[in-house]
Amino acid sequence: MVSELSPRSWPLAVAVVGAFLVLPVRALAQDAEAEPLTAFDLLARSPQLGGTDIPRDLPGRATVGAPRRPRMPDATVPMPDLGRQSPLPAPELLRMESPVPSPSSELLAPASAEAAASVSEVPMGLPAPLTPQGRPDSPLSPLPASTTALLDASRSFQVVPVAVAVVPGLLFHGLAPALAGDGHTAKRLFAMEGAGLGLIALGGVPIALTGASRRTIAPLYAVTLAGFSVFGISALANLYSVASPAFDPGVPASSLPPLEFEMGYQYVSDTSFDYDHFVSLGAVARFEEVKLEAIARLAPDEGNTQVRLGGAYRLLGEPERRRAGSDGSSLDAELFGLFHRFPTEGFTVVGGDMGFRGRYAMSRVSPSLAGSFAEASIGMALQGYSYPGPVSDGNLHSQLLFSFGYGVWLGRGGGPFKGEAMLFYDHRKDGFAGGLRTLGGGVVGNFGLRGRALLTETWGVAAEFQAGGALVGRLSLIYALGGES
Repeated sequence: MVSELSPRSWPLAVAVVGAFLVLPVRALAQDAEAEPLTAFDLLARSPQLGGTDIPRDLPGRATVGAPRRPRMPDATVPMPDLGRQSPLPAPELLRMESPVPSPSSELLAPASAEAAASVSEVPMGLPAPLTPQGRPDSPLSPLPASTTALLDASRSFQVVPVAVAVVPGLLFHGLAPALAGDGHTAKRLFAMEGAGLGLIALGGVPIALTGASRRTIAPLYAVTLAGFSVFGISALANLYSVASPAFDPGVPASSLPPLEFEMGYQYVSDTSFDYDHFVSLGAVARFEEVKLEAIARLAPDEGNTQVRLGGAYRLLGEPERRRAGSDGSSLDAELFGLFHRFPTEGFTVVGGDMGFRGRYAMSRVSPSLAGSFAEASIGMALQGYSYPGPVSDGNLHSQLLFSFGYGVWLGRGGGPFKGEAMLFYDHRKDGFAGGLRTLGGGVVGNFGLRGRALLTETWGVAAEFQAGGALVGRLSLIYALGGES
């Protein structure tokens, strides 16, 4: 039952309410030295108006940039839970010193004294520095670093979401994290899946309507492949988001050696050619923004020889020699030359290709995807074939180059062990793996898994497996020079 105020009571009620909003009312959680807060100030910091349960920036005498004395926690203030949809405590509360250690205080404390010192130097209201895991707290990051640390600490492995990530999760991306209670990641993955399907329709429908005309096939094919890459990356991210709580996420290596040599063995199972056993050789030289690379595959018995020379220029992102604090995102421009001799079959392939290769840290999409990355490349290749007989238009050939993959970093930030592993699709068809014939008669690229790891500051291993028109496996030993890995 609601009582009604008499007309004479309205002026008095308005005066009382106005005085309550204007007159300063001290909050129990304030420091004694802080300036008084009005009731309206406290109301503006409430969850209903966009604030959190704990005021983040109580005005006091300290100015921006000046050191602030840590506040002790107030037992009367309810602490938020660690769910992904709950408000999170402010960075100042994360740095509080508790006289009695407790599990919650250990969870909220920085990982090291250096990390605590770096966080404490940040003025209130300014972005926090890089976390020890190398995640930048910048506008490109979806959540602050302190929030990411809390979300990572609250994650738990669940069997049912992992099973759902396979069936029906491969078709409904985001379903598995939604079942695990991670609505933020679920929304991002559903959006990525929708974008991928949209790009597939945008490129595939005109290809079907034009009958794959040569005049328009190149750009439309690139758009279609881009759609498949976004769709595939979101599908793998859907599985990673619910499987990653079972292990600690890796971080990109803070720096890579300026010079690496590689030697190993490669086996090729291809019924169309006589070769099968190869010696695998490689070398990589890293400078500031430039990386030079040489790769050779030699078949001692059959004489088949493939040599690939070129390099990459870093357009965006930190160089591999000094990327401490970077999350590993980058964009490179690549240029390579190719020589492949087939002595038994009597022809030689000479050509070159150029394109762009980008890598994106998936922690920028969601904290649940920390430790993983997506990679994609696009370019064009022009090749010439030399063989006995008259020259024809078939001696020159061009093809669209495209690849995408989803990978994880293997290093944990401490010790010399650092590396990465990636599942990928390569649309290139002139390599040892060739292309895979589809049920409709067309030919697509090949699928594979590659990884590399530096076990010590000097020695490491690399491995690769590809499946297309042929099966290719490679295992190599890495020797690094010129610095820590």
